[in-house]
Amino acid sequence: MAIPILKNWERYFTNTDEGLGSSYERVVLNNKLESICRHFNIPSVLEAPSFGFTGLSGINSMGLAKGEKKITLVDNDKNRIKLIEKIWKEMELPLTIEYSKEFNSLPFSDNSFDLSWNFSALWFVDDLSGFLKEFTRVTSQAILLCVPNRSGLGYISQKILGYKELKKHLKEENILPGNIKREMKNNGWILIDNNYIDCPPWPDIGMPKEKFLKIFGLGLLIKKKEHIPMTIMDHYSGKDPDFPEKMMSHFWFEKKAPKLLKTFWAHHKYFLFIPKKQVIE
Repeated sequence: MAIPILKNWERYFTNTDEGLGSSYERVVLNNKLESICRHFNIPSVLEAPSFGFTGLSGINSMGLAKGEKKITLVDNDKNRIKLIEKIWKEMELPLTIEYSKEFNSLPFSDNSFDLSWNFSALWFVDDLSGFLKEFTRVTSQAILLCVPNRSGLGYISQKILGYKELKKHLKEENILPGNIKREMKNNGWILIDNNYIDCPPWPDIGMPKEKFLKIFGLGLLIKKKEHIPMTIMDHYSGKDPDFPEKMMSHFWFEKKAPKLLKTFWAHHKYFLFIPKKQVIE
């Protein structure tokens, strides 16, 4: 859940080191998005809201842009928009990014995008029903919604540690699967796939492991060693072409873990929807 990102998101624009957890998450998510784009032959993508609980903001769709998809983002922070535009420009990738205060009115015409999606961002939406009505209006083929796994041990522990901030800053009811499915059904969309995603061999602690261990009085277990910066931006810039392969070396756990184990260990869940009329046709 990574509550601290609410206050420290800006620092990642000067130090893009995201650590192993977010780096693995990036690659697994890229693979899922790419498979969806291949299946539906997607040329245009909307990510809204673009801010979620992952290190460097505004780069979730950058992998698709490298694959020549037309990317549009929507964010509710004008300063963050400027920083996102800057980092996309540094990567020499085209981007359209728009501002929306509460995400309940998207500045696009009907069916503007083939795929719309977001990652760990629905709880920043002011009104889930209004937002998903808009989201479905501007989308023609598929919608992917990724939310934190509320049954996961990592989520539960972070919720206990950051309960007051969660209640203050986030709308947890927006990430309840039942609420999401109901609203999408009301908008004429059907669920065709859902599963756990981002299930590496480590827990979803949402903070440096050193800090996590110290909170529980286990600081003595920390082994001092040199920190090695890790960022997918090195892959996007061409400095580290083998970055995805290195991250996928940890995928064995996600691939082989039974679903019951993932219920308590996976960091996120995804829900893939298509218009009901598309099935009928």
